[in-house]
Amino acid sequence: MLQVSAKKLGQDLLVSVEGGQKPHIGCVIQSVPRTSLTGDGSYSATSSVLNLTGHKDEYLCRKLSEQICAACKTTVVCTGGVHIDQITKDEIQEIMRTVEEMGNIVIRHIKKRNEDSK
Repeated sequence: MLQVSAKKLGQDLLVSVEGGQKPHIGCVIQSVPRTSLTGDGSYSATSSVLNLTGHKDEYLCRKLSEQICAACKTTVVCTGGVHIDQITKDEIQEIMRTVEEMGNIVIRHIKKRNEDSK
């Protein structure tokens, strides 16, 4: 089971990801919004990473943090960890897809909340 939660801290967001048999903190990602280097006016993110030795959670948390950061144009700190014994490459891909979908839900919720507060 995977769980993504988000909490507003002023204009910023604190996001956590957890799941598997041993949820944990495997990394901390801080993402800051910026205009994309493509020059098309879209937004992207620049991230700083603190990763615990031997943990692979950075890939998951960084993707989620940058996804939410760019879409909501706000600073995001994402932390967490998912541990599944004997995980396969297919299961990793499924987790990545699921977390991306969860990120889209968070983005919709944050944008709606921002619109409602205007």
